[in-house]
Amino acid sequence: MKIYVYAIAKNEVGFAGRWMASMAEADGVYVLDTGSVDGTPERLAALGAHVTERTVDPWRFDTARNLSMEMVPADGDILVCTDLDEVLCPGWRKLLEGAWRPGCTTARYEYVWSFNPDGSDGVKYLYEKVHRPGVCRWTHPVHEILSYDVPKVYCDVPGMRLEHHPDPTKSRGDYLRLLEMSVAEAPEDDRNRHYLGREYMFHGQWERAVKTLREHLAMPTATWRPERAASMRYIARCLLEMGRAEQAELWLLRAVLEAPEQREALVELARLMERQERWRECERYCRLALDNRKRDLSYTTDPAAWGALPWDLLSLACWYQGHRDWAVNCARQALALEPDNARIRRNLALMQGDMP
Repeated sequence: MKIYVYAIAKNEVGFAGRWMASMAEADGVYVLDTGSVDGTPERLAALGAHVTERTVDPWRFDTARNLSMEMVPADGDILVCTDLDEVLCPGWRKLLEGAWRPGCTTARYEYVWSFNPDGSDGVKYLYEKVHRPGVCRWTHPVHEILSYDVPKVYCDVPGMRLEHHPDPTKSRGDYLRLLEMSVAEAPEDDRNRHYLGREYMFHGQWERAVKTLREHLAMPTATWRPERAASMRYIARCLLEMGRAEQAELWLLRAVLEAPEQREALVELARLMERQERWRECERYCRLALDNRKRDLSYTTDPAAWGALPWDLLSLACWYQGHRDWAVNCARQALALEPDNARIRRNLALMQGDMP
């Protein structure tokens, strides 16, 4: 079985060594460099990669990825697409070969997109950028996806793990323009509409974000509940920024009803109750959130909802209602999950009567 890796790169010489080491289990590594000026192509070639340099103008991620895929030899059985700021954990090839079956088009595996300050997993979800050659192509200018010419047949690869270790100085300033282009090109694509609304939120364009996210929710194809709930949560965040807390609360309640198995909207409701000093409701939402103990592997999850935050909010709710023993216990739980949090540590000391 031949397994090839392909990627695009620009000015990532600092990642080249780590990335090539993690791809060493492949039969070949093929990289399209799209205009580096820091020596990335030379470094990758010296480490054994097959590198082609080419400018993509106007820039589109799907065009660049399709060009990089075309570099791969025709005898490949499985193609693995990654970025240079990502790392495949050792042993990935054996796991992939063991899971792959005749007729499969796509492998699914764990992707850790971010890490918490203590090094634990942050946002993580199932990824599917490993595929059979000749059955798919990349589409969309940004947040590009593989579009298939045949029915998708998945194989899950337990234990295979891809980690994202990005350069925090890299700008994503062009994402908004590319997302607007993507929605204009494929107005029927619900996920791109969701991404565009989220991007408007990231840029502080609250009214545009609310309008676009409501458009996402109205689309007949927007049926995936976790993503719908995320759009509702983002609408609520924008409304809060615009000083419309009552409407934000209603949208968060809608998000809870949309995806009751998730913690995220419940924790955001608890935070809103804490801001308004509605302690009984804050306690209720925290307890409901903590009852949801199974975190799903989707990109819509918020690591904060699965860390110290619900316990921290619950400790405050109990404290201000006079439930001192419960408050101490909850603060201890929060501190155990976030031991370097000085504010939680001070709160616990105060609740225990240890403050001078």
